[in-house]
Amino acid sequence: MDLTRLIRPNILALAPYSCARDEFKGEASVYVDANENPYNNGLNRYPDPRQWKVKELLAPIKGVRPEQIFLGNGSDEAIDLVYRVFCRPGIDNVVAPVPTYGMYQVCAEINDVEYRAVPLQDATFALDVEAMAAQVDDYTKVIWLCSPNNPSGNAYNEEEIENFLTRFCQQIVVVDEAYIDFSSVPSMVSKLDRYPNLIVLQTFSKAWGHAAMRLGIAMASEEIIGYFNNVKYPYNVNELTQQEAVKVLGNVEKKNRQVAEILEQRDILRELLLTLPCVEKIYPSDANFLLVKVSDAPAIYNYLAGQGIITRSRHKVQLCFNCLRITVGTPVENVTIYNALKEF
Repeated sequence: MDLTRLIRPNILALAPYSCARDEFKGEASVYVDANENPYNNGLNRYPDPRQWKVKELLAPIKGVRPEQIFLGNGSDEAIDLVYRVFCRPGIDNVVAPVPTYGMYQVCAEINDVEYRAVPLQDATFALDVEAMAAQVDDYTKVIWLCSPNNPSGNAYNEEEIENFLTRFCQQIVVVDEAYIDFSSVPSMVSKLDRYPNLIVLQTFSKAWGHAAMRLGIAMASEEIIGYFNNVKYPYNVNELTQQEAVKVLGNVEKKNRQVAEILEQRDILRELLLTLPCVEKIYPSDANFLLVKVSDAPAIYNYLAGQGIITRSRHKVQLCFNCLRITVGTPVENVTIYNALKEF
């Protein structure tokens, strides 16, 4: 694949900003290069612009090279960079299934890129490959796949995704795996070296339990990550976030224990909810949430909110009529939800 054909011409020609810490690696005794306050308070120095300590810990966990990792201010920064690197405003387009994560479309609109939404198949939320293919043309730069998908909860299997990567080899295929730790379907990260058009997104916000840290992960070829680094703001991940990420990555066992408990609670919550007359259907989930079809989503949402229980109404989202998205909580929270709905 000729990546330069997909990159915006102005990005190919860009002379990226070189910040002071890009020009020096390692530790020094005197720093007088970046016009910082010299008095040490732990935060007086600019952070590592490439977050190498975090990447060196993360890389073996994910099975990639540090140079294949981009870290951003949440996955939303990486999503926005996909548009800024590949898509010419007012000219190019992207294709995505619907329903899916809403930021793909929001970022498209912000960047003045046509967003072509293709409905998933009714009832199963399966990909409609032929319908998506019909929307791809010479100006299609990116195809978005969220797996496990938000809000439906289902994951696409490896064969389906590899079919996209092969069939749409002239486009970038982004696989957003925010919920992959909760899925029985393996990550596509192991396929990065096989498919130069693949970008995999992950996050510290879900399984790692650090949503407030705002640290997103993009993994791709070193060439693609290089363009991301050229376009990103110089110090996009602050020092406090980097320090906390190092601590988090030192305790993988804690993450794994919490994931196992969430998966156990997902099954328990599902069985409890299915006993309720107001629950009509619960869709299969490979994520840490359940998409629940109820008798009257607006009324039930408002009732739960009045009880201090906040769910996510997906009632107005295509294919999700009368659906609430309910995140799997702690055992106490899940029983609280069940008892409240039992009283409805």
